[in-house]
Amino acid sequence: MHPNLEPDYLLAKSREKPWRGAYTLVGHTAAVVEAVTTLVDVLGDRLISQFGLQCSLSHLQATARLAAYLHDWGKANDQFQMVVRKKRNPLESPQLIRHEVASVLLAYSYREWLQQYEGDFFTALSAAGGHHLKFGGNVKKGDTGEIGEIRSGSGSDRIYLYTDPKYFKALLKYGVTTLGLPRELKLPRKRPTCWTVTEIQTLQNEVLDAFCDWQHDPVFTSVIKALLVAGDSIGSALPPTGLKIETWIKEQLKKVLEIQELQQVIDSRLAGKELLDFQILLGSSSERVTLARAGCGTGKTLGAYNWAKQHAIDKKLFFCYPTTGTSTEGFLDYVHDEISSVLLHSRADVDLELATTGEEAEAGDSQEDELAKKLESFKTWGTKVGICTVDTVLGLQQCNRRPLYCFPAIAQAAFVFDEVHCYDERLFGGLLRFLEVVKAPILLMSASFLPWQLDAIKKAVGEPLEIIHGPKELEELPRYRFNLVDTPDWERVEQELTNKGKVLWVCNQVGTAIEVYREAKSRGINALLYHSRYRYEDRVKHHRAVIHAFKPDAPLTFWLKWYIAIQNKQTVEIEKLNVWWCISFISHVICGLPVLAIATQVAEMSLDLSATLLVSQIADPPGLIQRLGRLNRRYCGQALDAFFYPDTKAGFPYSKDNLKAGKQMIETFKNEVSQADLATWLENNPTQGNPDKETVLFNTLRSWQMYPAPCRKAGHTITALLGQDLPKVEKMSAKLLPRYTVPLLLTKGVEKWKRHKKGYLIAPADQWSYSEKLGAYKQQGGEEI
Repeated sequence: MHPNLEPDYLLAKSREKPWRGAYTLVGHTAAVVEAVTTLVDVLGDRLISQFGLQCSLSHLQATARLAAYLHDWGKANDQFQMVVRKKRNPLESPQLIRHEVASVLLAYSYREWLQQYEGDFFTALSAAGGHHLKFGGNVKKGDTGEIGEIRSGSGSDRIYLYTDPKYFKALLKYGVTTLGLPRELKLPRKRPTCWTVTEIQTLQNEVLDAFCDWQHDPVFTSVIKALLVAGDSIGSALPPTGLKIETWIKEQLKKVLEIQELQQVIDSRLAGKELLDFQILLGSSSERVTLARAGCGTGKTLGAYNWAKQHAIDKKLFFCYPTTGTSTEGFLDYVHDEISSVLLHSRADVDLELATTGEEAEAGDSQEDELAKKLESFKTWGTKVGICTVDTVLGLQQCNRRPLYCFPAIAQAAFVFDEVHCYDERLFGGLLRFLEVVKAPILLMSASFLPWQLDAIKKAVGEPLEIIHGPKELEELPRYRFNLVDTPDWERVEQELTNKGKVLWVCNQVGTAIEVYREAKSRGINALLYHSRYRYEDRVKHHRAVIHAFKPDAPLTFWLKWYIAIQNKQTVEIEKLNVWWCISFISHVICGLPVLAIATQVAEMSLDLSATLLVSQIADPPGLIQRLGRLNRRYCGQALDAFFYPDTKAGFPYSKDNLKAGKQMIETFKNEVSQADLATWLENNPTQGNPDKETVLFNTLRSWQMYPAPCRKAGHTITALLGQDLPKVEKMSAKLLPRYTVPLLLTKGVEKWKRHKKGYLIAPADQWSYSEKLGAYKQQGGEEI
């Protein structure tokens, strides 16, 4: 027998008394059904067209409503009800099975009744099982192929179900009155009241066999799953606020782009100049998928906003960058304060705080990590432009939480993907699958497309696409002179600084960059250091310092914006510009100084600057081309020097073959070199990629599964906290912890490191040291890479 309940009804959520409304199982179910119903009503036929679905809108909505109705049935068990009443500690006594697994098994036991509804039962069942992203796999083990896990340590070999009329009748009645299910409930088996472990295993096998025989559309199934996750998040978050679900969703999702808003972004960036022919061509592209092949600094981003005038009107727009640094710069340089927009990546709040006043509220407690993700993602529902890392969009296919919470915005958006040539094989494979599935307007931008990449993109799109090349007059300018040397030429660096130049020095390893920085300081050089191995907060500061040190036009930009604001009588804008002028003036003074910026691969994409001299270790050809994109970016009228010297630490991050190919590229060019020369060389390179198109959503083989998987190839680093920071972070909220995380090398012994209660590894203080100037470094005697 199940224990008696106090209060005497089923709960869905835990909170202090009084328990009512959306905290009850029926109340929460009703909230989620309302949310998914409204989502389908508002998004309407855009859901069908965006994903190329072959079903009717009514069938899609019926299936989504059925999934919402079923998703928490499994909470009607004794172990969950004790947890939600805080009479059972799930850390000490975990539930025998997760509640969503119980939902699948319980709904399957009622399948004959539920299948009389017009929606697709097994699609709804798979969505219900996966709405917490632990169905058929998990983040640690990956694909397990199991219908949930039976846990040890629960203290019981069975669970009791509250399926007797006293408790379950209200939920069944809701299905009758709201979904139109039959009033008469007849099942060919007894109503389940208790499951032993053996009975659970039997049911799991039955459900798994049924999923194997299930004939389905994987894209349709994935859309239903995403709708349920988004609907459940809103159905959980809004009721306590007093906001009405239907009203809120409609108000947020109706905010889409208008042509004058995009024109404002373009005009602000042009500051009185004219668009280039290349940018105009982007704006007149008639195909759904367009490729912009153009070099660094040729105006691709501005061209993309002109493209959006044609393809993103009455939609939302996602502008996807490969790194957090590039997405932050894209946000600040183009749409911040210009249009309803939001910056989306895992540490966006840190970036914006450090880029503005530093007075943003610091909310959150130890329970708020997941809530923070939801609230950040909800911003996309009501904003018109989302500036993000590519993971925010492609992560949808890998069941990453933030993209799933963003799904209602993604479902009515156009997309720009920048720096596509920098994607690793898994990320590029994810892009190909996205192109196969999503039928939205899409712009792909890259300095070059390798032949195999172009072929794969054309095959994935499956319809005509347009390729627009960058401005020849810019790409064919002779920007570089290559110099291959055995050792760095410090005299040439000092000569450039004496001439008030701006020097960028790029190393292949953090340790090498630190050594170069120390040497520069010993020579009395004004040097800045920037790499990935800083606490995130410090990394942002170093990033901004380098950007400001290289910016030549801060005062000019101010005067143009100030003039436009005066003409338009924009009082608030004028006040903001007056504050900004103080910052710009100081920045201009700094910009007038010669500077040496020493960086690692982070310079290849996240630094929008124009150096007058480049010093670089030899790397692979794509990396070298990206580094060269920071030299003479704002063309000065003549070719400038680039010095390349060997990397003696072959193997990481570049193989011997990578370094050999990079050296061959450098040796190929004896005269002055243009961006067009480099792109042609790279595109004639015979290398063949092997993109990994395996995704969890839109998976044709196991569509019932739903668990998080990585968007990118596994790297050589781990994100950790430093042992010396423990006194600061021990009781810190989950939202603030990313300020103190550091990417560290994945080396032997890491498996022995302790973990913070929020899951981060803790680097021992006797192995890793840290300073705000140098970042994290190995203790003396440790190997530094």
